Amino acid sequence: MSMRAKTFQAAIVSLAALLPASAHAEGFDTEHIFGFMIGTDVGSVGEREFQTETTGRFGRSGGTYRALGQEFELEFVPVKNFRIEVGSTFASHLISGVPGLDDQRRLSWQGASVDFRYRFLDRETAPFGLTFATEVHAHRADETTAEPVRSFGTEFRLAFDRELVPDRVIAAFNLIYEPEWTRVVGSSAMERDSTAGAALGVLAQVRPGFLLGGEARYLRKYEGIGLEELAGQALFVGPTAYFQLSKRSRLTASWSIQAWGRPAGSTASLDLVNFDRHQARLVFGVNF
Repeated sequence: MSMRAKTFQAAIVSLAALLPASAHAEGFDTEHIFGFMIGTDVGSVGEREFQTETTGRFGRSGGTYRALGQEFELEFVPVKNFRIEVGSTFASHLISGVPGLDDQRRLSWQGASVDFRYRFLDRETAPFGLTFATEVHAHRADETTAEPVRSFGTEFRLAFDRELVPDRVIAAFNLIYEPEWTRVVGSSAMERDSTAGAALGVLAQVRPGFLLGGEARYLRKYEGIGLEELAGQALFVGPTAYFQLSKRSRLTASWSIQAWGRPAGSTASLDLVNFDRHQARLVFGVNF
């Protein structure tokens, strides 16, 4: 087992031990229990939440690559089955000796986003839950290269979830499509690319307020927003844990490793040109 995996495992055990023994979970609320995926729940009418999402991405095709994104978000549920989220993100990059990327050591405000989710089916009254989500973001620093850019992108997700064992085991499935338009500052050329994929996650309630499981994501990167030319593909797998810290606060921790990948036209077993080797996410939220 790698040092990162051992550290993650130790952190999970330690946090689980700190959970209050009296914590009580009344069924599942899948809105925030996954790390790199989403569930179909959107919250109750009038609910308001503040959330911080820290995402780390590590390892490319050579050299040193570390990227950290810190997003601050506010969530509102104005009407039944509909949620709005607005966010602002700061990014830190340390890039040295990575083929195809300029060396960077930069901390910057990356941009802002707005996310809309609408739940079409409630799994309490239907065979499964179904939610459509779309996020629109504008960035001034490239997520991968850290270069100054003018970037606009949209993420579309179709989420399904279902309890496999009532109040014990929950499974979710996401379909993903992310088109993006990017222009490097000082250049008139507009770059267009897109990512499409699917994700599957399963979590089990180990004890009230503590869920443990894993997520698997298969992603394909394309040149062009219409999925015209495949640039590369990757499969990410890893553990996810959810902690109900108190009646109003929660914490989700997730880590993924690229288990398989391949750049277009290559026989490599990993795609470290278009994707990262490791990804980690920590999400803390509180109702107010």
